Amino acid sequence: MMKILIKNGHLIDVKAGLKGIYDILIEEGKIKEISEKIDETNVDLIDAKGKYVFPGFVDAHCHLRDPGYEYKEDIESGTKSAAAGGFTSIACMPNTNPVADNQSVISYIRNKAKRDGVVNVYPIGAITKGLNGEELAEIGELKFAGAVAVSDDGKPVKSSSLMKKALLYASMFDITVISHCEDLDLVDEGVMNEGYQSTILGLKGVPSAAEEIMVAREIILSEYTNVPVHIAHVSTELSVDLIRYAKRRGVKVTAETCPHYFSLTEDACEGFNTLAKVNPPLRTRKDVEAVIQGLADGTIDIIATDHAPHHVDEKNVEFNIAANGFVGFETAFSLANTYLVKPGHLTYEQLIEKMCVNPSKILGLNKGTIEVGMPADITIVDPDEEYTVNVNEFKSKSKNSPFDGFKLTGSVYYTIVDGKIIVREKVLLV
Repeated sequence: MMKILIKNGHLIDVKAGLKGIYDILIEEGKIKEISEKIDETNVDLIDAKGKYVFPGFVDAHCHLRDPGYEYKEDIESGTKSAAAGGFTSIACMPNTNPVADNQSVISYIRNKAKRDGVVNVYPIGAITKGLNGEELAEIGELKFAGAVAVSDDGKPVKSSSLMKKALLYASMFDITVISHCEDLDLVDEGVMNEGYQSTILGLKGVPSAAEEIMVAREIILSEYTNVPVHIAHVSTELSVDLIRYAKRRGVKVTAETCPHYFSLTEDACEGFNTLAKVNPPLRTRKDVEAVIQGLADGTIDIIATDHAPHHVDEKNVEFNIAANGFVGFETAFSLANTYLVKPGHLTYEQLIEKMCVNPSKILGLNKGTIEVGMPADITIVDPDEEYTVNVNEFKSKSKNSPFDGFKLTGSVYYTIVDGKIIVREKVLLV
């Protein structure tokens, strides 16, 4: 493996406390040296002048659809899409077919990722068998097989008693519980946010309370059991307020949101636009502002993609029956840069905390930093380059994105995984 020398890049590493123009030498897949000037011959030279050098992005919440739904995405195409977006490590949710609720499926994902994947893949196991919310999965066995967290994402754990048991059981194995907060009785077949737009379109609405009631429950259970809980895809103002208050009380709660919840409102559903159908649904301007404030003040710890590929036929139908979600890897950094950093809501240091440091910490991964001796997982970006999103250029099998045609700022130029250049000058090499 040839040595790589990154020169003249503006390095920002929160964990290592580095900020400024540095050279980085990579040898045998690891960071060999970081200093202001490195002279080395016989290297693969990357001139990063005018660009920012970040730790590789870590996505704590995505869907690779493999096994079972490979027509939407598979581990090979999903990891290529992740690399194109600057992600070097991703954690995939268990709502596959069969469900990742046992050692064999976890092992399948890990083995296939090693063979076909181009970034680090970490499986998330199911909380309950079959995601049915009736009986706990063998959480200890999932951890030993390589799962980094457990979640019934896509479905809530409806029973409070079972969720309490899940928290206590997971704590014995020191594995993170990720909660999909949704009261299905309140959702009651709703398909978008309940409000003005749903009324105008004549679509059944999902009240924000459906999320908030479950967020409150998880916080209460976490405080009662003294066990950490992680709240997935926060989308409402009250959810942010509840988490903020809980953190002040010392509750061991962490939370994530996704780029669409700080960049889009329910207005994106106008004209029955199924590309904007997602769960939880896009909310109001007030909710978007609250999510941004929650990111800025540290209430929300993580920006995750919730990358959710769907075949065109699953979106090109009536709004009521269209699939929820959209692909997110390849627009995540640009959306965060455009809607959070450029307007001054977050610094790049804070963005790295949300997209590198905190996801690694919450999932127990040894990632999210550029330090001597560590695996060389690095993302190099041009923070000022403007471009127009073209879904036909996506590396994902699926193209379901509401951001097609959006003008965004910030491009991923290089993605380096374990010292191997996967993306060079915006071109995927694998």
